Amino acid sequence: MRAQGCGLPALLLLLLRLLSGPLPGRAGPGALSELRVRVRLPDGQVTEESLQADSGADCISLELRKGDGTLITLTADFRQEVKIFRALILGELERGQSQFQALCFVTRLHRNEIIPSESMAKLRQKNPKTVRQAEEVRGLEHLNMDVAVNFSKGGQLSPHIHNVCSEAKEAIYTREEDVKFWLEKGVDGSMFEVLPQSADLPDLQRCKLCLDRWKPCICSYSLSIEWYPCMLKYCKSRDAGGKVSSYKCGIRSCQKGYSFDYYVPQKQLCLWDEET
Repeated sequence: MRAQGCGLPALLLLLLRLLSGPLPGRAGPGALSELRVRVRLPDGQVTEESLQADSGADCISLELRKGDGTLITLTADFRQEVKIFRALILGELERGQSQFQALCFVTRLHRNEIIPSESMAKLRQKNPKTVRQAEEVRGLEHLNMDVAVNFSKGGQLSPHIHNVCSEAKEAIYTREEDVKFWLEKGVDGSMFEVLPQSADLPDLQRCKLCLDRWKPCICSYSLSIEWYPCMLKYCKSRDAGGKVSSYKCGIRSCQKGYSFDYYVPQKQLCLWDEET
C-alpha cells in the first residue's frame, strides 16, 4: 500500500517512527521520495528535518521537531496553490490541558516560494551527517488569521487538509485575503467562517494580557522553518559553437519565520502566549 507522503496524520507518523525507525525514501515517476537533513535550531540544538516530495500529487512536505517536542509540518500543495502549516504541541497536563494540542494555518502558496515537487524529489546529499544552515534568512511574516476553515469541507480547498489537519478539526485558520483569492478560483465559500475581531468585541484582548483563563482572546503562535530549498540555482555553459545555455545546478536554501494571530474562545487554549 502506498503511503500518502504529503498528508500522513501526525500520530500515525509518530507511531511509525517509534515502531520502525526512519522510513526509507522511494524514488521514481510519481513516487514518494524522502530526504532527511540535519539542521540547527535557534537554541543551538541539532534536529533532523524530513523533506518529502510526491511529484505525482505535486506536493511536498517538510517536518521537524523543536527542542520542546513540538512537531512542525509544512505541506505545499502546488496544484491548489495552498500552503498548510501544522503544529502539534505537547500539552501541560498539570495545567488542565490535553496530551497535545494541534493547530493548522492555511495560506495561499505563491509561486517561487519553494522549489517544485519534481525538483525536490531529485534532491540528494553527499554527506548526511552535515549540519545544514540556511544560506538566506527571509524576514519574519506576521499573519492575521481571521477566518476559520470547516474541516469537513476543507478537502475542496486542498485534499491534504483531511490528513494533515485531522487532529486540529476545530483549529484550522486562514486569512480573509487568501479566501478572496480562492473564491475567485471557484472554491465553495461555505467552508469559511469569519472569526470575531477586536473591532467586533471591544473587550477582546491579546491572550498574554488576559488574566482570565476562560475568556476569549487573540492568541499568537510563532514557528520557523529552519531549512528548506527555496530556489533553484542555474549555471551557464557554452558549446563548441559559442552558444550559451542555462541548466539547473543546485538549490538555494532559506530559513523563514511566521507569526500567526487568531481568535480563541478561551485563553486556556493559548497558555504558551503568556510565557513569551
